[in-house]
Amino acid sequence: MPSKSIDHAFTALSLTSAATDPTHAGALSFMRRRYTKHLEGVSTAIWGIPFDAATSNRPGARFGPQAIRRASAIFDNDPQYPFGHDLFEAMPTIDYGDCLLDYGNHWLTPQTIEDEATEILSKADYLLTLGGDHFITWPLLKAHVAKHGPLALAQFDAHQDTWFDDGKRIDHGSFVTRAVRDGLIDAERSIQIGIRTHAPENCGIKLIYGHEVEDMRASDISSLIIDHTGGRPAYLTFDIDCLDPAFAPGTGTPVAGGPSSAKVLAILRGLGELDIRGSDVVEVAPAYDHADITAIAGATVAMYMLGLRAERLAKAS
Repeated sequence: MPSKSIDHAFTALSLTSAATDPTHAGALSFMRRRYTKHLEGVSTAIWGIPFDAATSNRPGARFGPQAIRRASAIFDNDPQYPFGHDLFEAMPTIDYGDCLLDYGNHWLTPQTIEDEATEILSKADYLLTLGGDHFITWPLLKAHVAKHGPLALAQFDAHQDTWFDDGKRIDHGSFVTRAVRDGLIDAERSIQIGIRTHAPENCGIKLIYGHEVEDMRASDISSLIIDHTGGRPAYLTFDIDCLDPAFAPGTGTPVAGGPSSAKVLAILRGLGELDIRGSDVVEVAPAYDHADITAIAGATVAMYMLGLRAERLAKAS
């Protein structure tokens, strides 16, 4: 097989080159992108944050980045469905590896994440982050807002994450409260999709409850998200527990009654007009899932995020 190579994550000749690794072998970067800390010429960076000390129920999301990368090997550089082409041919993309965190000093975690995200965004145009629990979105938002200004939040989740926050808690259930209080997101232009729990308040954010997702067409939900954000630059965060546990059992706080992966992917596919400036996929905890169902769903959501960005770049060129 003279035209093929393996370990594309290390042997890639360029940041846009296609991989030919067998899906069952080779170095497991996200979608076989080159592993590197060098950001010169990079359009999009993929980064892992293996942190789950903020979880309120089952831990294990620290293993999420590894699992999502492993599951992404199934995207073997054929034209990616439903986008129909190589996502990277006009979008130089790297896998930046993981954030190094001190497990014994969690109070240092937010600043560590913010500082490294800020460094990545000083050179790359777009950052896709693999979590980790949902606390990580707060320092990520700080870094993105420093570059883009306040953002609309489009949040796929079973939970509102608007619980009490005193400014000191390391808690995955209150990052939205803190983001609204700190002026990181425009609450009136933000929206949460798939909510199936009650929180003390909604912070002025529009909710689409789980039963409403079930009753509505995917295209109508996409349109509602686009209309509600009103053309504002947006941050897209996807908690894997937005999905019903049948489609994502490997997560810390599963909630029955959620949408299928097919429904959610159809909603994401319709978000081409959303001006997404950054995104993350969080709360994949693979130890509770024996068949990588959750990691496959998470990797596919992340691939759709890249596909939306690739299409937006193609239209702009």
